[in-house]
Amino acid sequence: MTDFPIILGIESSCDDTASAVIQNNKILSNVIANQKVHQSYGGVVPELASRAHQQNIVPVVNEAIKQAGISKDKISAVAYTRGPGLMGSLLVGSSFAKSLSASLDVPLIEINHMQAHILAHFIDDANENSPDFPFLCLTVSGGHTQIVKINDYFEMELLGETIDDAAGEAFDKAGKVLGLDYPSGPIIDKLAKEGNPDKFKFSKPKVDGFNFSFSGLKTAILYFIQKEVKENPDFIEENLNDLCASIQKTIVDILMEKIIAASEKSGINQIAIAGGVSANSEIRNRLNELAKSGNYKTFVPKFEYTTDNAAMIAMVGQLKFERSIFADSTSKSVSKYTL
Repeated sequence: MTDFPIILGIESSCDDTASAVIQNNKILSNVIANQKVHQSYGGVVPELASRAHQQNIVPVVNEAIKQAGISKDKISAVAYTRGPGLMGSLLVGSSFAKSLSASLDVPLIEINHMQAHILAHFIDDANENSPDFPFLCLTVSGGHTQIVKINDYFEMELLGETIDDAAGEAFDKAGKVLGLDYPSGPIIDKLAKEGNPDKFKFSKPKVDGFNFSFSGLKTAILYFIQKEVKENPDFIEENLNDLCASIQKTIVDILMEKIIAASEKSGINQIAIAGGVSANSEIRNRLNELAKSGNYKTFVPKFEYTTDNAAMIAMVGQLKFERSIFADSTSKSVSKYTL
């Protein structure tokens, strides 16, 4: 075990400051500091996020090293999120990572946040088994909705993506209309368990190929709620669970129809899911049902590897370290980063 490199990962793409340590695919620590300050604003405020990262990054990294049971001189490389994300947040993580790698005289490794979500499946305890190449991955978060074909660790092909809003944003905006706190996705998921998913029908957008669109659905939900509340001011309160269940079903239907279509066309029956919205219980249930049909192999990661975390950054850092794919101090953070 001692012969394997030890990689420190740092994640700061949005509003979570995270650090993790990995060795031989095994996560030794995975520390996350959440930012509650954004809840009262109904969304992430970039300036507040970057300030919080500045406050959190030193104690978070120290805690990750402590929990891993190692000393700083055992670190073989420092991996950090280069993008995509909020520029101010990314700069805090990249500046710290560059300084730390320089002070330890170890390689610096830049990581694509979206690749990391996908490659989290190769963490030792992410699944019972890791997917074989090639496989398809439905990557769903607050800012992204993509279907990706993964031919190898660093050979990925984007088959489809959202042309406007992401699925995670659709959950949050629907929750805002319903008067729920931010982030609304987990709250909708919880309330939906007590509701009837067939109570209310919302039209699904017709989008060519494997692309997605959630802007129209958000508008349809808003107009529907406004109309019903005008007729009955207590409409939301009286139907909240059913509304959550119906909205969630519509969003998950859209996601599942597209990934199944992509599977049928590509002939690839291995389907993985990644990103924060992959923590949604309905998506997980649908994938499990898909696997039970016997026609598909599905891969659903542990909850701690779905939302933004540094374990996935460290995992990709290890893969790049093994291939000597390093960066240097001239590497610049990017708000948009293609696969």
